[in-house]
Amino acid sequence: MKYSILSAVAGVAVAAGLSATAASAATLDDVKGKGFLQCGVSTGLAGFSAPDDAGDWNGIDVDLCRAVAAAVFNDADAVKFSPLSAKERFTALQSGEIDLLSRNTTWTMSRDTELGLNFAGVNYYDGQGFMVRKSLGVNSALQLSGASVCVQTGTTTELNLTDYFKANNMTYNPVVFEKLEEVNAAYDSNRCDVYTTDQSGLYAIRLGLGSPDEHIVLPEVISKEPLGPVVRQGDDQWFNIVKWVHFAMINAEEMGITSENVDEMRESTDPNVMRLLGKEGKFGEDIGLTNDWAYQVIKHVGNYGEVFEANVGETTPLGIARGLNALWSKGGLQYAPPVR
Repeated sequence: MKYSILSAVAGVAVAAGLSATAASAATLDDVKGKGFLQCGVSTGLAGFSAPDDAGDWNGIDVDLCRAVAAAVFNDADAVKFSPLSAKERFTALQSGEIDLLSRNTTWTMSRDTELGLNFAGVNYYDGQGFMVRKSLGVNSALQLSGASVCVQTGTTTELNLTDYFKANNMTYNPVVFEKLEEVNAAYDSNRCDVYTTDQSGLYAIRLGLGSPDEHIVLPEVISKEPLGPVVRQGDDQWFNIVKWVHFAMINAEEMGITSENVDEMRESTDPNVMRLLGKEGKFGEDIGLTNDWAYQVIKHVGNYGEVFEANVGETTPLGIARGLNALWSKGGLQYAPPVR
């Protein structure tokens, strides 16, 4: 009798869990029902997610949102953007206010296991650094003991800062703000000696300062910051869509498929290309999309390399080299599983 009761209770719990999963596994249907993707982005970080003078959003993170919209709707413009602070971002995703968070967000164990969220890949490998005025006369972060440091609250940046100074037996005075704009303004108005955030962010922020040439980014990288898109747990279909959109863009670059030649490449007899572009197999149908989903992504948005170079690459004002974000075959870390 005891075994039967426990089994019945377990059965109810499993059924409840399945019901909860089924109830939450409707993001694709919700997005299609609205007719657009609601994507959470930063409040303005050049190269990653920022509005231009016309109010149009641009950046690596923005292009990932557009790529998901292209996969779902065959229309990269079927997306609306929600600018979110670091403090707001996870609540907005958990509550369903947004369908996808694509906002220079670091993948960590606690965020992956405690918040009911899933990271769907790494679209930018980064690391935390420090920016100072040249007039401060330092060339290493190890010379910053006693400095005042501007930092955004609610971020891994804040925790890494504490760890770094403690590990090196240095002291500092934190100058903390919730909003990125507040941190930028405080540093630009000389309220702190040092600005710390991801190195990519420092290069972007420096462009918006009153006198960009008067500031330098120090060489030390004090953390691993794998930045990537985030979805809610409990919806494997949506998780797979976002994950494989990212992978499709990496695979396309590796295969030499670009937004310019993708129509020509559809005629390829290479099985790998045929599977990626929907000419062989039913890989799109398996995740609730059309079989030409990756073709639509590449045609409307481009491959990973195109997106990187257009937004943050060496020909842009940020001038960031591919580095760790090069393909694995070219000495970097970007690597995608095959479509097969």
